Amino acid sequence: MNDIDIKELEKKILEGIALAYQKLVEQKKKEDEELVFSQDGKIVVVKARDL
Repeated sequence: MNDIDIKELEKKILEGIALAYQKLVEQKKKEDEELVFSQDGKIVVVKARDL
């Protein structure tokens, strides 16, 4: 793989991650659930509707 192929693959992977995150948040909003994140080494729980 050359540099162009690697950059294109990286772009597609990042777009896929963003799409998966968006779908996750939408599903959690529908079910009125929470998401759990780590922020500065602490666990943070956020209602999906607040995002």
